[in-house]
Amino acid sequence: MTDLSDLKNELNPEQYEAVMTINGAILIIAGAGSGKTRVITFRIAHMLDAGVPQSAILALTFTNKAAREMEERIKELTGKKLQNLTVSTFHAFGVKILRQDITQLGWRENFSIYDETDRNALIKETGRELHYSPESMDMYKIGILISDIKTGRKTWNAENSMYKQLYEGYQEGLKLYNAVDFDDLITLPIKLFKEHPEILKKYRDRYKYIMVDEFQDTSHQQYEFMRLLAEDNIAVVGDDDQSIYSWRGADYENIINFEKDFKNVKEIRLEQNYRSTGTILAAANGVIKNNTNRKDKELWSGNGEGKPIEIYMPENEAAEADFIVESIQSICVTDRRKYDDFCVLMRANTQSRAIEEAFLEENIPYTMSGGTSFFQRKEIKDIISYLRVIANHDDDVNLLRIINTPRRGIGRTTIEKLNILARANSCSLWDAMQSLIEIPDEQEDELFTLSNLVVKEQDDFSDSTKDTLREFITLIENNKSMLSGRGLAKKVRTMVEEIRYPDYLISENPKSEKAARFKLLNIDSLINSMETWETNPDNSDPGLFAYLNRITLLSRDDMDDENDKGKVNLMTIHASKGLEFPVVFIAGAEEGLIPHGRAVDEGGDAAVEEERRLFYVAITRARDKLLISSCRTRRHLQSNVESEPSRFLDEIPKNLVEYHEPSKEVDASTAVDFLSNMRKKFTPPIVPGFSPR
Repeated sequence: MTDLSDLKNELNPEQYEAVMTINGAILIIAGAGSGKTRVITFRIAHMLDAGVPQSAILALTFTNKAAREMEERIKELTGKKLQNLTVSTFHAFGVKILRQDITQLGWRENFSIYDETDRNALIKETGRELHYSPESMDMYKIGILISDIKTGRKTWNAENSMYKQLYEGYQEGLKLYNAVDFDDLITLPIKLFKEHPEILKKYRDRYKYIMVDEFQDTSHQQYEFMRLLAEDNIAVVGDDDQSIYSWRGADYENIINFEKDFKNVKEIRLEQNYRSTGTILAAANGVIKNNTNRKDKELWSGNGEGKPIEIYMPENEAAEADFIVESIQSICVTDRRKYDDFCVLMRANTQSRAIEEAFLEENIPYTMSGGTSFFQRKEIKDIISYLRVIANHDDDVNLLRIINTPRRGIGRTTIEKLNILARANSCSLWDAMQSLIEIPDEQEDELFTLSNLVVKEQDDFSDSTKDTLREFITLIENNKSMLSGRGLAKKVRTMVEEIRYPDYLISENPKSEKAARFKLLNIDSLINSMETWETNPDNSDPGLFAYLNRITLLSRDDMDDENDKGKVNLMTIHASKGLEFPVVFIAGAEEGLIPHGRAVDEGGDAAVEEERRLFYVAITRARDKLLISSCRTRRHLQSNVESEPSRFLDEIPKNLVEYHEPSKEVDASTAVDFLSNMRKKFTPPIVPGFSPR
């Protein structure tokens, strides 16, 4: 617990002003490394100390990890449990609202939240029903279009109208299956607030003090969501120079909108950087000042000037990888660094191959961000799908995943007929199955006739198929005890054995017992983590619905991996935002990579400014040392293509840069002298009267 009565000694003047200003609309421009999280947490702690009720405060951020760290730091500062304080991501807060009132929009309670895999499955299913050709189903393109239409980033026009029926069918499918997608977690609460003013009033009456972190990353929808909730006391914290997510809807101009929409906005700028050396900050300032549409600011540091920025021009990506490896090995020795002090940043994942190969060849351990999420592994998704169907029988996407996993003899023909029956009766697959097994055999034809379907005699459901469907329904119904009370992990473990999933994994991996065992260990890890979660004393709701919400909202940046300690960090610049490392390499500082060729071609000057912000983010990840490489040639398709250094390199002040020459081979006599000096250095002195054993 921190003594909040002496905040002037804990904070610099600008931080202190931001912390002490509780009322009104406040815009805090927080430069990279300027102690933004410190200000937010101290500000909330001060508000509580000043008598603001926990329940009246809402703090919104973008990742579960950031929300969790913020909440933990506030608890440490105050020494209180803070069970009524709301620190949440935008999406998690949207879920909270929908859990209370989604029935007002026509959904049923206990809806499912579809992740990208589930969403794509529903899009494909809708496309098949509408007889779209496989060639026209570009899932990446259609997924982006659906998101853009739903969030208002795009409207229907001659170019995209061919997908309008697919969009409408997808939306109908979500409602039919009692499901929402990630965009709905923001758009539906907005719809609720606009159509039901009494619901909006309920939240406004409770949350009198709102804070928004990483404000430059808010989308139009998130801004509208916040704008509806906030009345007078609203503080937003952000940095327009670090807005790098326009491709997912972020709009740094929300900072300008904020100043227009709220009265008497007080602006506070945090420009003292506590992370980097003066040289690194001067380089970052030199680059970013070339952007025209920004708040003018100049980061400064009290950490000393530090070492020059090294720029290296290798022949190709193989030489670039060798340079990175040699530099890491050298700095490890000279500066006594550990591998996890290093980070290699790339504009695109495709750059990693040569670097990874060089790391492997030199036995340098590394971790590559962007691998398959634990919750996206097939065996994990299978078990989670069972839990989703237990929680929501009408979740067709997950039901289809598990109805024959493990195999129970329910073939494609049976599933197709169930789909026909469900569509004809505008019901879920679960309801179609129940209708089928509950009526006598002699009325089965009547059921299909009522559905305006013609089913040949030989296509009738066999008794064995009906028995299998009945057993499946019974299995799901018998596990409904998971919905409430404790013991979730134990019940899931029992269910895994009941469906004979371990046997299924062995049968699916007949040539690799090791692979089957690895998958079983993953399931065991899932259940163990579930047990840890439900037995946490701070967890007041250990039921299945709460668990499914939690894992759906987990993003890859939230997955704690202790095994990554002691490894070099290899990641895209986008993935590095919010992180810092003693030594940073920026690989591939070339035209076409950064700024990215496609972005410049499609977005013009605005895209160049965002690419410059991305380069600025990369520079400001470094604390002590920054090395940048720009290849003379780079392999593209089947040939080597000449590369041009990035325009952003010319924007770094020349007095800060040292061009790095490749290591030269030493001659034999130099090597002998070096080894001789090393021996002298490590040979202990002769002490009279002492003889080593």
